[in-house]
Amino acid sequence: MKYLGLLLLIPSTLAAQKTELSDQLANQLATMPLKCIQQEYPNKTAHIINSVHEVSLRPSDLHPSFYGCFDWHSSVHGHWMLVKILKEKPNIFQTSKIERILDQSFTAEALKKEALYFTKYDLAKNFERTYGWAWLLKLDEELATWQHPKAKVWHQNMKLLTDEILRLWKTYLPKQTYPNRTGVHSNSAFAMGFAIDWARKVGDKDFENQLVQKAKDFYLKDEKTPAYLEPDGSDFFSPSLEIADLMRRVLSQKDFEVWINNFYDKKSIDNISKIPIVSDLEDYQTVHLVGLSFSKAWCMKSISKALPERHPLKNAFAETSEHFLEKALPMMAKSNYGGDHWLASFAVFAIMNQD
Repeated sequence: MKYLGLLLLIPSTLAAQKTELSDQLANQLATMPLKCIQQEYPNKTAHIINSVHEVSLRPSDLHPSFYGCFDWHSSVHGHWMLVKILKEKPNIFQTSKIERILDQSFTAEALKKEALYFTKYDLAKNFERTYGWAWLLKLDEELATWQHPKAKVWHQNMKLLTDEILRLWKTYLPKQTYPNRTGVHSNSAFAMGFAIDWARKVGDKDFENQLVQKAKDFYLKDEKTPAYLEPDGSDFFSPSLEIADLMRRVLSQKDFEVWINNFYDKKSIDNISKIPIVSDLEDYQTVHLVGLSFSKAWCMKSISKALPERHPLKNAFAETSEHFLEKALPMMAKSNYGGDHWLASFAVFAIMNQD
């Protein structure tokens, strides 16, 4: 992946220099979703085949907007990334290509079919629950908070799909008795955090209140989390950091400080601060560990900002966040399609997340 070679120029003294998304880096990272958003194969559809009539359906038949990038959720957050870059970096040389791709993906007809998928096919109501749902709301949030004329059109075209995801989530949330504490797609804390962000940005107070209460029900009493056992071999989330990143959203600073002091001990802090060892960048599961560095970075950055100045984790997490970025960014230049189809989105979120 020669087009990412310049990632190696990122400075190695990031503890003293905050990582920024320069125009050059934005162009390099944008190349990854631009390449895969219209690449239909290989593809992991995750579609449950209900009859012989569905066997021959192509990914683009099922998902006319989000058929590329190997799977639906990666396509969704690839689109989010392009919107984010276009929004924050409107003058990069890839701008016209990004706009052209988004125009093709965000047509009213295609997004209507995306929305209908969840009711047309039996068992589709569980499709991408809740990881893909979370990224769809993050995409909608980005469009909803952008006043660009095209963004307004794209956002309006997405409304049917967003409303369908919201309907499914509001139906599911009261029935969700237990959280999923894994380090992969089904992690509940990650998805709930994104959903809270969306609800606050668009003013859905009822959904926000439901999510906040559920977060407290799931995690408020957690103590001495065994983060010293992290990670599993294919994790791209730290289960403990995702919980902490959620709880900083729902607790006051004072209450969050008390909570996190009970949640982590030194053994666990020491462990989650280690850079994951990635033994094979071409293995589609092992390469998840590169994404783990990025998600750890954005969690630690946000947690650091939520803590009071006196707290020892404030500076430690801020510096460790930069260290994760420093080590993970160059790894993307060495991965194959197993990393190409999704890692850039995680990198951009880790760099640009300012919450």
